[in-house]
Amino acid sequence: MTRPRRATATLISVVGLVSALAACGGSGDAAEAETLTVYSAQHESLVRTMLEDFTAETGIELEFRDANDAELANQIVQEGDASPADVFLTENSPSMDVVDEGGLLAPVEQATLEQVGEQYRPSTGNWVGFAARSTVLGYDPDAVTEAELPASLLDLADPAWQGRVAIAAGGADFQAIVSAVLALRGEEATRSWLTGLKANADVYASNTAVMKAVDEEEVDVGVMYHYYWYRDQAESGLVGDDVTLHYFRNQDPGAFVSVSGAGVLASSDQPEEAQRLVQYLTGPEAQRRLADSSALEYAVGNGVASAESLPPLADLQAPAVDPGELNAPLVTELMQDVGLL
Repeated sequence: MTRPRRATATLISVVGLVSALAACGGSGDAAEAETLTVYSAQHESLVRTMLEDFTAETGIELEFRDANDAELANQIVQEGDASPADVFLTENSPSMDVVDEGGLLAPVEQATLEQVGEQYRPSTGNWVGFAARSTVLGYDPDAVTEAELPASLLDLADPAWQGRVAIAAGGADFQAIVSAVLALRGEEATRSWLTGLKANADVYASNTAVMKAVDEEEVDVGVMYHYYWYRDQAESGLVGDDVTLHYFRNQDPGAFVSVSGAGVLASSDQPEEAQRLVQYLTGPEAQRRLADSSALEYAVGNGVASAESLPPLADLQAPAVDPGELNAPLVTELMQDVGLL
């Protein structure tokens, strides 16, 4: 049954009457095609690019509600089994874990899970990664030599870095990084690190603002994700032209690779269609679209190489973190306790 369209939703319908009839086996008309409601926190342009041909190939139309990770996760939890969402897409995985822990996700089909590497999906099998981004340290090479760079992300809590660090503490990206520190080092070490950052770091509104602060010599280094710098370089280089990236590697928490997740709501009245969407996102066509896009995030589909300008995922020496065990509520509590939120 087609769900009534929401006034706030953005409808993608890239298929005409003839294509819809063909995709539906020649019966019915375009108005009778299935429609999935997708709650999406990933970058709108990337998701639309990856799903550009989905409707044409399947006859399934898509309605999007776009907002940030935490907002959509909290809304799904509040809506419970009455949620109109069929599929949930996140920018970072901790918010997906919030929904999963609420028992609101259906298991992803095994064939879909096997389309991506094991490290890009949770051990629960209740959602799957469809994109990834690496933690990096942007730095001003005129202020910090390679020899002076911290060996670990945790070293930024040292008093030697006071007034020299930029972070986007309120963003889902930085909080996902904190969740990795928590998973790898435990609560006591994470609290200590955050306390040091509270003393040392200037807080900015976004990753782009962090990069700009380094570029304009407001600070010496900034914690961010890789693709902001690569995307800036591909476009104009005006924001980060005086910024160099440092990869921590060595399984350090600072080498954490965050996963964007896709999950099917257990309450969906169109489970087969919803599973098909998640399968499509992790399949070779959508993954190639990601790799070829201007987003410059990492493709995670097996056998699909990411953009040539990016260091290969295999070379990042990321720590082993189960993306299904990132504790967003505790991260929020710890950051509030030390005064970073």
